[in-house]
Amino acid sequence: MSTPPAYGDLGKSARDIFSKGFGFGFAKLDVSTKTDAGVEFNIKGSSSNDSGKADGSLEMKYAWTDYGLSMKEKWNTDNTLCCEVSVENQIIEGLKLTFDTSFAPNTGKKTGQIKSGYKRDYLNLNADVDFEFAGPTFNGAAVIGYEGWLAGYQFAFDSSKSKLTKNNFALGYKSGDFHMHASVNDGADFGGSIYQRVSDNLEAAFNLGWTSGTNATRFAAGAKYTVDKDSSCSAKVSNTSQIGLGYSHNLRDGVKLTLSTLIDGKNLNQGGHKIGLGLDLKA
Repeated sequence: MSTPPAYGDLGKSARDIFSKGFGFGFAKLDVSTKTDAGVEFNIKGSSSNDSGKADGSLEMKYAWTDYGLSMKEKWNTDNTLCCEVSVENQIIEGLKLTFDTSFAPNTGKKTGQIKSGYKRDYLNLNADVDFEFAGPTFNGAAVIGYEGWLAGYQFAFDSSKSKLTKNNFALGYKSGDFHMHASVNDGADFGGSIYQRVSDNLEAAFNLGWTSGTNATRFAAGAKYTVDKDSSCSAKVSNTSQIGLGYSHNLRDGVKLTLSTLIDGKNLNQGGHKIGLGLDLKA
């Protein structure tokens, strides 16, 4: 049995069908490159079609693989500076420690967090704590796996209030081209998903959700079809008649164009539909 996924990655195959290849209401640009010295740069920018607000970030990452050490620095248009330093497989095989900080010069606000992760066959553990003066918040998660079956638990404890602010359970099954996931969040939000690779070119997913205390049930179906090595089409539809369509095409090596639209099936003649444009550049 290989290492099970982290708690946050349970059901990821199905979620990717509903998220990747879509970018409604935004124009996005993503540029990434890597120098001969191994330093990676990533520039992201987006503009909202509705508000016109533009956001962007510049990220630099460098890794010393011989020492299991990596450093990431990031600056965004909100004028927030972030720095992350990680060391992996040095103290104990499978253990990763991360120190994450941020600083906003405009307000003087500072944040800090220590994260840890440990993974091996049948087990994946995560724990982190922040540095809030009012009282730190402790986060933890564990996933165990055996013969394709997965079980996970995630919690968050706010020491300033002495209470659990997150209490989540998940079960799943993963076997080759078939993935199944079910979760209960805080005893009130129930969800489930199924992913199936139908063929080499076609992937499909179904998503179901329900919140106790309401009669509303959420349901969605999505699919991705790979036309050829350079092109793919995506589609999804929800029980609220929201229809999403996406098309991605590699214009050339390192240049990818993504077009998407969201159609309100209940109000086809009243407008309110959204379009999106994305451009990814890699060098």
